[in-house]
Amino acid sequence: MDNILTIPASQTLPAREFETLLCPHLDFLYGVAFRLTGLQADAEDLVQDVLLKLYPKYSELAEIEKIRPWLVKVTYRTFIDNKRRYQRTPFSLLKSASASEETNHVDTLASQNPGPAQMVENKFTSRNIQAALNMLNEEQKAVCVLHDIEGFSLPELEDILATPLGTLKSRLHRARASLKKIIKYGTF
Repeated sequence: MDNILTIPASQTLPAREFETLLCPHLDFLYGVAFRLTGLQADAEDLVQDVLLKLYPKYSELAEIEKIRPWLVKVTYRTFIDNKRRYQRTPFSLLKSASASEETNHVDTLASQNPGPAQMVENKFTSRNIQAALNMLNEEQKAVCVLHDIEGFSLPELEDILATPLGTLKSRLHRARASLKKIIKYGTF
């Protein structure tokens, strides 16, 4: 019963190469996915979709010079594709209330050994920021998350989002202005 499934070593080599290539980027990719989706389960699903999409092309991945921006590009496009597909299904109306009550991953990123007051303030602030981000349209949210939170430059985002630089600048400006109004007036 020990050898129910015996996989030849030659067939596991692609899996090992794929894992070695992408493991250093998984936490970062999850962070991007979480900020785009706003929910832990949706972020996990998005990362899984990206990995499933990329696995058959593992040999091509090793040839990519800057893999992190390329992975963000694939993640963003998969997010948009999933969002569009979801909006076309009748199930989009059945989103459960329990999904909105999930633990917010941003809340768990507090500093080392915070006091109770700091913990409450961090939780309040990160929830408000995530709620404000969720109120932006998808294009503004993407450019704001990838530029201001993840640290990509506008020229990098031009390639990742396949959007002209001028458009990115105006989206970023409008996103920041909208976030400022949302946070200032507390219209969550």
